[in-house]
Amino acid sequence: MGKWQALTENDYRPLRDYALIGDAHTAALVSSNGSLDWLCWPRFDSPAIFCRLLDRHKGGYFRVGPVSPHAASTRSYIEDTNVLTTIFSTGTGRFRLTDLMPVERLTATHEREDIASSYRILRLIEGLDGDTEVVVSFFPTFDYARAEASFEPQEGGVIAYSGREALCLFCPAKLERDETGALTCRFKIRAGERRWITLTYFQDTAHSSLTLPVIDADKELQRTLEYWREWCDTCRYQGPYEGMVRRSALVLKLLTYEPTGALVAAPTTSLPEEIGGVRNWDYRFTWLRDSSLILYALQLLGYYEEATDFFDWLDGLCIPCGHELQIMYRIDGGSELPEQTLSHLEGYRGSKPVRIGNGAYNQKQLDIYGEVIDAAYLYHEQMRQPLSSETWEMLKYMADQTAARWREPDSGIWEVRGGPRHFLYSKLLCWVALDRALRLSSKDGFQGNISVWERAREEIRQAILTEGYNSSVGSFTQALGETALDASALVIPQVGFLPATDPRVISTVGKIQERLTSHGLVYRYLSDDALPGGEATFALCSFWLVDCLAQGGRLDEARALFEKVTGYANDLGLLSEEIDPVSRELMGNYPQGFTHLGLIRSALNIAKCEEMGAEEQPENQAERAGKLRRTGKVSESRASDKQRGRPRSET
Repeated sequence: MGKWQALTENDYRPLRDYALIGDAHTAALVSSNGSLDWLCWPRFDSPAIFCRLLDRHKGGYFRVGPVSPHAASTRSYIEDTNVLTTIFSTGTGRFRLTDLMPVERLTATHEREDIASSYRILRLIEGLDGDTEVVVSFFPTFDYARAEASFEPQEGGVIAYSGREALCLFCPAKLERDETGALTCRFKIRAGERRWITLTYFQDTAHSSLTLPVIDADKELQRTLEYWREWCDTCRYQGPYEGMVRRSALVLKLLTYEPTGALVAAPTTSLPEEIGGVRNWDYRFTWLRDSSLILYALQLLGYYEEATDFFDWLDGLCIPCGHELQIMYRIDGGSELPEQTLSHLEGYRGSKPVRIGNGAYNQKQLDIYGEVIDAAYLYHEQMRQPLSSETWEMLKYMADQTAARWREPDSGIWEVRGGPRHFLYSKLLCWVALDRALRLSSKDGFQGNISVWERAREEIRQAILTEGYNSSVGSFTQALGETALDASALVIPQVGFLPATDPRVISTVGKIQERLTSHGLVYRYLSDDALPGGEATFALCSFWLVDCLAQGGRLDEARALFEKVTGYANDLGLLSEEIDPVSRELMGNYPQGFTHLGLIRSALNIAKCEEMGAEEQPENQAERAGKLRRTGKVSESRASDKQRGRPRSET
């Protein structure tokens, strides 16, 4: 870990040091020394209760580990689950820490008190060899460390509360306040001993009525293991890099907010794209683009229930009713995401500002129409059943909007804040929106403005070919009529606009490799975007390059780059938004849905091209999925063969 080896207890830990656990309502980051340093409860976008990740002095944490923070540790997820185990080795013995957020099956009826187990963290300590002294440190800081916490001792633990929120901690030893203000205890764990530590969150409740809940922790552990194994067993892919694909699918599932079907881009906010920089954004919301692309990846693996849930959530936005389509929403469908600065927090490694909310929510980004309709088209093709009339009305509205507005400038996929332009990626995805809408209407006989869509689709195509490709540069460019390069041009063969073997695509790939890469990894762009500072390479863009290389028949190069990018993942297979190719640090919000969906798609593209060769004709993802089935790398869905367990919804 290079310069990070001399960490002290209060230092910021590198992002790769963190594991992710979750329950399809929210997620927590746990470091390799057993410290839970980030958690928003009860939802991804709730105020953080533990936020040492963003302020090492003021932010709260919940640590279970050896007394020495430098004890050796190894960790892994229990196979095909999101249950984490860490084995600590000290001079006197070894013990295993198992961390999970319980996930229970969805049943027909629920009592309100049962829901509390969805808001719980379970931590099991098991002695393996000798005896070891274990420390528990509990320091909650409600509302991003803005609210005061009070503590009420109980037999077997403590209740911490602030306003109408409360945390009930069960601990096998007496907790006492230390000089930092944390509640701590120490106890010995011997070989063969097992001790449970449980933390339960309650909201909208009077603390005076609370007692420590009685928990059958072993039952909840087994139930959670069973849920994750059964969910992972639905994965239909058997091919190159299968283990990485399955782990990435599990990460994407952790980014799902089950009660509504929405997906968050990442479970964190304000992790910087450059240490000390200002490009620190809140990603705990549902971008239509990110969600559609995540669903794309999950559907390719056989996960259709998640797509059904998401389209139900999308229907609930009532887009055809005349509501203006936003690029992002809250996970409950809310449309207001005002951006605020938390000036009292110093930010990860001093990177200010810390932001909550996202001011880009009211930007115009025309590409979102293409991503949503494309995901719906793949869903239709994979499920082999008609779309509902409600979904078609929504898609028809999007296609009409695309035909009417595609000539307008917008802020583009990268949400630049320097004013609207005619970004090539936006035009390309407008073409996708109309192309897929026309395909859907021809298959199911849905009524639409066919002639208008056909005319607009052809006009967009001509604009991209004549104004988007700059022959003097030898590349498709960032915006029509301009010269700057942008990695999003690598998507042209992915969406079936041109094949990867087209000379213009080959030239574009070469120019991007020449001008937008460092150590083989790809930057989004290097042109001025009206924001100070810089950023690291963007992991999704590197996977886009993998796709182009594979589809262009350059399989050895594709595999080498894929393995290079995934080599930056941490020991658990987790990747962030960006990678610093020099320091090898993971940068930006973490773990990132964009990155893990890119990994899945690249692995499947490599598998398909290994069997069927380069793509000489344009292919979209639905067509690639069909070919993957024919190769046997992706089997028919097993989801219908049995009733899969699902996380429990809120009442």
